[in-house]
Amino acid sequence: MDITDKNIDNGKAFDWGRVSGEYAKYRDIYPEEFYNRIIDRGLCVNGQRVLDVGTGTGVIPRNMYRYGAKWTGADISGNQIEQAKLLSQGMDIEYLAIPTENISFPDNTFDVITACQCFWYFKHDITSKLFSHMLKPHGRLLVLYMAWLPFEDKIAGESEKLVLKYNPDWSGKGENIHPIEIPDCYKEHFELVHSEEYRLNVHFTRESWHGRMKACRGVGASLTADEIGRWEKEHLDLLNRTAPDEFDVLHYAAMAELRLKK
Repeated sequence: MDITDKNIDNGKAFDWGRVSGEYAKYRDIYPEEFYNRIIDRGLCVNGQRVLDVGTGTGVIPRNMYRYGAKWTGADISGNQIEQAKLLSQGMDIEYLAIPTENISFPDNTFDVITACQCFWYFKHDITSKLFSHMLKPHGRLLVLYMAWLPFEDKIAGESEKLVLKYNPDWSGKGENIHPIEIPDCYKEHFELVHSEEYRLNVHFTRESWHGRMKACRGVGASLTADEIGRWEKEHLDLLNRTAPDEFDVLHYAAMAELRLKK
């Protein structure tokens, strides 16, 4: 399903379903610290019911399943949901292929709603109200994010330049550490109770970094097959020249925890 938004990549269409295979294989990359920070907030643990919106291949539910919460994951892409189901075999996780704005659960269903790497895609005038109804009193909306730092990490910076060669309007470029921006419409229903940003290293091989880059919106989800093929050749050549067999890439992670006012 093609998605277009004039505020994202200058309106260039993208479809996560086109890159679900790479996404499933190469984007399950959050370090243990990422999950520990969530647990330390007392969120997504035993006794809680959690909805993960924009779940993709179910990375958050699958990796946090061990902490005992009851998970539901939803994503706009049917291909992503099929991968999530395959990767979640043996786990009691419910998955739905549906746009976030169309999710329908009774009021007071969830203790926590998580949104990782997807928050900016939503129609916030709709989702701010929707989330407030589905959450229990004083429930939490947890917005999560992680990105490489191209100005501090040489490998990330060179890979990003190559993405921009083929997709110059890609708006995922040029990340610096900053808090997650929460649109004003959420203030009617939520209050920000915690936010943090921190650096962390993520380990890759040449193959896994190449796969992770291909699985980004600026490459596999939006370029033509011919463009992807040419990008892949150049990127592999770049890594073979400049990167060791294994390496860390400097990232930063961010969290914003909002509490429902009611």
